Amino acid sequence: MNKRFLFNCVLAFLLFINLEGCFAQNNIDGNTQTILFIGNSFTFGRGSSVMYYHPESVKDLNDTKIGGVPALFKTLTNEAGLNFIVSLETSPGKNLEFHLKEKESIIAKPWDYVVMHGYSTLDKAKPGDPTELAFAAEKIASILRSKNPNINISLVSTWSRADETYLSSGHWYGQPIEKMALDMRKGYDIAAKKAAIKDVIPVGEAWNRAIKTGVADGNPFDGISAGQINLWTYDNYHASSFGYYLEALMDFGSVTGYDPLSFGKSDRVAIELGFSPAQAIALQKVAHDELTSREGSAPLKTFIFKADKDFKNL
Repeated sequence: MNKRFLFNCVLAFLLFINLEGCFAQNNIDGNTQTILFIGNSFTFGRGSSVMYYHPESVKDLNDTKIGGVPALFKTLTNEAGLNFIVSLETSPGKNLEFHLKEKESIIAKPWDYVVMHGYSTLDKAKPGDPTELAFAAEKIASILRSKNPNINISLVSTWSRADETYLSSGHWYGQPIEKMALDMRKGYDIAAKKAAIKDVIPVGEAWNRAIKTGVADGNPFDGISAGQINLWTYDNYHASSFGYYLEALMDFGSVTGYDPLSFGKSDRVAIELGFSPAQAIALQKVAHDELTSREGSAPLKTFIFKADKDFKNL
């Protein structure tokens, strides 16, 4: 074998190992933990580049080669020095009852964490009604606990849909943009209580905060104001990359207890999604403020962020 070729192969391998270790060098917790995301297009990132963000970094239990919010979460935890094996089980337009009836065999495993949510209006036929969500959440939680009694389960309270608020066909037509998200939260609180789930991740309320503080524009139908971002994608229903990034930051902070503000301007996810440093930090602050505003929540822990050397100077 050509010695120069062999040398180059060894060098390439060592460089690869070094790049992989850039995140691990700040290892906060050496324990490997498993997490499963159960959801629909609000999890897999429809309408944005997030949908195909590093699918190789996560395990898609339906083998659809999707990265989505779970892959954003995976990169964030790597950057924080946390060791998570991340899986997802998603299907477009489905509620939790679908996953209960059709996917029990693949979700019924001894996960350490599960993050899940239902349909975007709680009930497709009866918008705002949490009955179906609460029933399915309780059943799924029971199945998951039978596999691991110490499992940590979180429900994700989702965002206001602009199409449901500003179009006359919408259930929340004529109401303030924040109203739908608040109704979603009430529904998820009911489901959490019924299923004995302690944590509801307030993603929709984080969106409301982003709008209230001027980080995001609250009405995509009349144009996006200068200096603001659009949390929705082109259909004014699903999230943009900005919206999914905020969702991932909320998941990260809620599940790990670490502060999203620790990432700063050199966060790899924000850079790969094409955000400016100011946009990344603004969304991190929104997540920080929303997480710390939760009643009874423990103070967020900080970590020393060590960016990938290929990204930290960008």
